Amino acid sequence: MAFSIRLAGFEFRPRFWWTLVAAAGVVLTLALGQWQVGRAQYKEGLQSRYDLLVQQPAVRLGPGAVDRDSVLLRRVEVRGTYAPKYTVFVDNRIYKHQPGFHVATPLRISGSDRYVLVNRGWVPGPRDRSLPQIATPEGEQLLQGIAVAWSERYLELSTKVAEGNVWQNLVYERYRQATGLELQPFVLQQTEGTGDGLVRQWSRPDLGRNTHLAYAFQWYALSLAIFVYYLVTHVKRITSAKP
Repeated sequence: MAFSIRLAGFEFRPRFWWTLVAAAGVVLTLALGQWQVGRAQYKEGLQSRYDLLVQQPAVRLGPGAVDRDSVLLRRVEVRGTYAPKYTVFVDNRIYKHQPGFHVATPLRISGSDRYVLVNRGWVPGPRDRSLPQIATPEGEQLLQGIAVAWSERYLELSTKVAEGNVWQNLVYERYRQATGLELQPFVLQQTEGTGDGLVRQWSRPDLGRNTHLAYAFQWYALSLAIFVYYLVTHVKRITSAKP
């Protein structure tokens, strides 16, 4: 049933279906905004957890499988031997405005057939787009680093996500299938080591808190835009009839 409300020279005459659509749009966008705020709060908690955990003693990684969440963002120590034939170069990694690669090599954990993939650091990319020559230490190594997550959600602009040893992202299932290795469920971001020419000046991980807040602002702005548009199209000024 149509009805109208008159107030201070204006008339509000809602139409049922448009009102229903506008209400659904406002509710949906507000819910999405709240979800993004929740994600931002979760990521902020992870950042605080990282700041706390990096101050704690390193976890010694043994031959058995570990629960990822129990070590994620913690300092980890592991002893093992590199398997350089499975090295991959993660493309389009920038350091001080210079493009290059992250060099990732699996380390066979001493006393087991299990590996942990080690992000050994950054190297500049040659201008001819050939692969840089990287020295890999031989024999048993004692490494320390930070346990970070494999790539999970990412944007890949090309279908050529892995060409030989050059990859766009370190994705667990993709790497496991390509190598056949039994892997720990995290990547070790190496923090110590010399002699291989790699840069290991890792920045504090950005877990995307501000990105979620930006998305939340966009959803809230869209919600407001829907509401304002609804009012503009349903509120009319009452004009006096001419005599």
